Amino acid sequence: MDILYITSEAVPFAKTGGLADVSGSLPKAFEEIGTHCRVVLPLYESIPAKLRETMHFLCHFQVPVAWRTQYCGVFEAKVGNVIYYFIDNEYYFKRPNCYGYYDEAERFVFFARAVLEMLPKIDFKPDILHANDWQTGLVPVFLNAFYRRVPFYERMETVFTVHNVEYQGKYGYEIYSDVLGLPEQLFHLLDFNQCLNFMKGAIISSDAVTTVSPTYSHELRYPDFSFGLDPVFNSIGYKLHGILNGINTEDYNPATDPALFKSYSVKAPQNKQANKVALQKMLGLPVDKNAFLLAYIGRLVPAKGIALIQRILEELLNDSVQFVLLGTGETTYEQYFHTMQEQHPNKMVACLTFSEELARKIYAGADALLMPSRTEPCGLSQLIALRYGTVPIVHQIGGLADTVSDCGDVKGNGFTFKQFNAHDMLRAIRRAEGLFFDQPKDWAKLREHAMQCDFSWKRSVLTYQKIYEGLFR
Repeated sequence: MDILYITSEAVPFAKTGGLADVSGSLPKAFEEIGTHCRVVLPLYESIPAKLRETMHFLCHFQVPVAWRTQYCGVFEAKVGNVIYYFIDNEYYFKRPNCYGYYDEAERFVFFARAVLEMLPKIDFKPDILHANDWQTGLVPVFLNAFYRRVPFYERMETVFTVHNVEYQGKYGYEIYSDVLGLPEQLFHLLDFNQCLNFMKGAIISSDAVTTVSPTYSHELRYPDFSFGLDPVFNSIGYKLHGILNGINTEDYNPATDPALFKSYSVKAPQNKQANKVALQKMLGLPVDKNAFLLAYIGRLVPAKGIALIQRILEELLNDSVQFVLLGTGETTYEQYFHTMQEQHPNKMVACLTFSEELARKIYAGADALLMPSRTEPCGLSQLIALRYGTVPIVHQIGGLADTVSDCGDVKGNGFTFKQFNAHDMLRAIRRAEGLFFDQPKDWAKLREHAMQCDFSWKRSVLTYQKIYEGLFR
């Protein structure tokens, strides 16, 4: 079976969030079980020069975008056993960032049409077209509208994965004929709540729909979690599947990670303490191996529960804790944490940026990771934290509920709180503090158990395989 994994970002070429990690690791997992998977993404200007040097040119052609045609070049590179294709058009993709432009709809309309036009020209005929999030959501729509009667495309099946329903690709009706160029009789596929909704079109048009955790697949059926799309998800329940994301356990491995101050493993965990001390020195915190070092790594936006941290931070910093925050987001949040750092320079550091290397140092050096998300489709940070022996403290929601269980149960691997409430969260943090300070041997056992948790792709990739195979029965 041959799969084309269609994504707007993928490690190591382009990354703004967790989609890139999945797009870089899931195809590799397919190859390891003998299922051939290739990846296609835009050729962004931001792709590093060293990675561009590994690419070679395949072909070029014209792509229809409604009434116009645009140039498209295709480049190819190989990472391990996975082949990557890159859609080249400087008008759309020679820009500093991956996203955030006035013509975002047109950019990804072009990308979707280019992916489909590319296939016969590179002599690759996949069985499955696997699209991800709204940026690639028009692939199944265009396949059904323009290509199904062409013999080359007849037997291709489509899968669409919702990584984060908050971002749906909503645009005004005026782009329907001017940018999408779809027949009028298909207008209903994208029409939703007085706008065009790319994600809705993908969900309706795909042969199977997946989400990134079992709990999230159930949550999407309710208004509190679906950002308005719950009627759509309820209408396609027969083809909706929740499959837990994994991580690349070779890349995220404290025994080999070059970003760490010192390597360590579940069998030799002593150097985790050395990473903590080195992190404190680097960030200018008092070196105190006995302090409870709590971290937050992620975007500073409401969905991540930042308001809960704001509510109790002053209270928390009265404890014997140090707090490290890494991330960017809404200006009001950034200003707040900057001010708190100025007021508590010996207790907290706010790194208002994003650095993959610093993130890994924090994962290795922190005692616990805080994830108070209001919604969380899957979450990768808690999986990485577990891998590095950093105990997660999470709101019991979405993928967090599927991956972290409270250590009040002897099988637990972290600390959880059920209500989206600041003081419920604070109680969970203080339960973690209590175990850390009062029962260090039990804390060491919890850390060891965390590092032994297996959140590789081994099981999930087999579930995807079954879904793919089921489409041909």
